[in-house]
Amino acid sequence: MIKAVIDLHDKIAHFHVMGKIMSALGASKAWPGYDCGLSKEEYENLEAIIHAQKHRNGWFTETEVRRSLAAWGLELKKEKLEGWVSSYDLPIERPRVVGLIMAGNIPLVGLHDMISVLLAGHSVLAKTSKDDSQLIKVFAQVLITMDERWKEWIHWVDGPMKGQEAIIATGSNNTSRYFEHYFSSVPHIIRKNRTSVAILDGTESEEEMKGLAEDIFAYFGLGCRNVTKLYLSKEFDLDIFFKSIFPYADIVQNNKYANNYDYHRSVYLLNGDDLLENGFLLLKEDSSLHSPVSCMFYERYEDRKSLDRHLEDLKNEIQCIVSKSDTPFGQAQQPRLADYADGEDTMKFLRGL
Repeated sequence: MIKAVIDLHDKIAHFHVMGKIMSALGASKAWPGYDCGLSKEEYENLEAIIHAQKHRNGWFTETEVRRSLAAWGLELKKEKLEGWVSSYDLPIERPRVVGLIMAGNIPLVGLHDMISVLLAGHSVLAKTSKDDSQLIKVFAQVLITMDERWKEWIHWVDGPMKGQEAIIATGSNNTSRYFEHYFSSVPHIIRKNRTSVAILDGTESEEEMKGLAEDIFAYFGLGCRNVTKLYLSKEFDLDIFFKSIFPYADIVQNNKYANNYDYHRSVYLLNGDDLLENGFLLLKEDSSLHSPVSCMFYERYEDRKSLDRHLEDLKNEIQCIVSKSDTPFGQAQQPRLADYADGEDTMKFLRGL
């Protein structure tokens, strides 16, 4: 039985302060003073951890870690948090132990689930991905630094998960089958592989195309909200696309990305596949949704209505659609608090436990 009760008002206040810390770190600002909730030494320790992530995971460069922190800083604001939870009857009467099996494809990708569980009034029992085993724990410790009562609400597990009364697990299509079987006896959300697509009709502005480039290359394209497939109108000029992504040419300086580029280029050429390339992105006409890192698949479409019907058939594989009439260009990797993964209302699930 958890004795250290934290009311919803205090929880929101703590996450608001954490958001301020994340905003400062995301912008590479110096210690903003004690108002941020941390001493100068504690803040500088976080800076050191950010710098060290690339040595733990080659995809977690300083730029990408700060990108994630800046995005979280925008969302963890008092008014946004209050607006989000106001749609639910919180807190719940009886806290449950909610197990979280976290992904590690992009920095802090498991944070939304952790915040959701805690705001709903449950306790967290979390297993991190080996690819993001430090950052999420560091910011959980930030909460505990603000208020030691959080110690009773956040717990970590390295081995098999036991004692959970509900589960939220994120993994591949293969691991999801294991999760479905292993956690069948408790309420659960099991997430599978998803990706995002963009629809271009040729009327996009230069600014929108610039936003699309970010939707593709942020986090090296590893997120489920990254665009990995383009649907192009018959008239769309690919030169416009290549011009818009040129500012990201330096991405190939990352060894892991460059290795992917060289490997897939070799495979496609050996197979005799038709390719368009510019030295850092391979463009291939392909009906598949999930293109590998350093590649972009594309298809031409006849009309938007028939394309929409096609995408409806693929809705269980698509996280978001970027277009003039769907998720705005440049916003794919900036989800709001209520933009739930796989379209399943996590907070509603937690409220119903």
